Amino acid sequence: MEQPNPAAQTLKFIVIVAMIVAVGYPFLLAIGTSLSSKAELAANGGYVLFPSHPTLEAYRVVLSGGVITRAALVSIGVTVIGTALSLLCTIALAYGLSRPRTFAGKPLLLIVVGTFLFTPGIIPNYLVVQELGLLDTYGAMIAPILLNAFNIIVVRAFFQGIPDELHEAARLDGAGELTILCRIVLPLSKAVIAVVGMFYAVTYWNSFFNAMLYINDPDKLPLQVVLRSYVLQGDTFNAKALGVSVLPASTALSMAVLILAVLPIIAVYPFLQKYFVKGVLTGAIKA
Repeated sequence: MEQPNPAAQTLKFIVIVAMIVAVGYPFLLAIGTSLSSKAELAANGGYVLFPSHPTLEAYRVVLSGGVITRAALVSIGVTVIGTALSLLCTIALAYGLSRPRTFAGKPLLLIVVGTFLFTPGIIPNYLVVQELGLLDTYGAMIAPILLNAFNIIVVRAFFQGIPDELHEAARLDGAGELTILCRIVLPLSKAVIAVVGMFYAVTYWNSFFNAMLYINDPDKLPLQVVLRSYVLQGDTFNAKALGVSVLPASTALSMAVLILAVLPIIAVYPFLQKYFVKGVLTGAIKA
């Protein structure tokens, strides 16, 4: 057995440590700043890595029922409903395309694959959303992301890997396509469904461009648009809009909103990690 090269091992260790620091330091700095008091932030130039007296005041203000709480509820609703609809449509289309005798299966598959090469621009997308009457509605944040060609191809490839003998045995017992899909195919496809569901959920949760393009009502804006206006565009927090009388430091509020925006994805990922590698590799390699 070949012995590992000490220089290569050292280089790998240095690269891994550098990546951990590059990813972990900003995240820890955001957590520390969000837990700091106004006086401590002022004394340390606006950012604190390890607060001496941690406080949850910024989180209490953010979650007190103002504009940020409403935006978070909009993001949660769009993510949950959008992911459910996307999974439903993706599974139905992928299953139809995976069966050999589906009517117009090949032309439909070519259309799906063609979207990789010919993506619509902003103006065609806007005109479609406008014609559907979805402008300034929550549907405008779901419809443009409803189906993803890559996810359809991956799920279709996974479905094709299920032995045909199982389909034939189910048909001999009198099962229809819907029964086969629900009782045989889906229970065997938990890995790829979990991965694709994660892809869709992350896309919906992080999506802000569609909201900026299609939504005019401030009460319907998702959390990411509100976060962008406060953190990147430098908008100042308003006590009345947040539903409180006294505000903590604006930096602490910005970091608290930032942590709350990334927390749901970080919390869900460990539960799907065991399916992640299997689902991606199996579907992608077969595709």
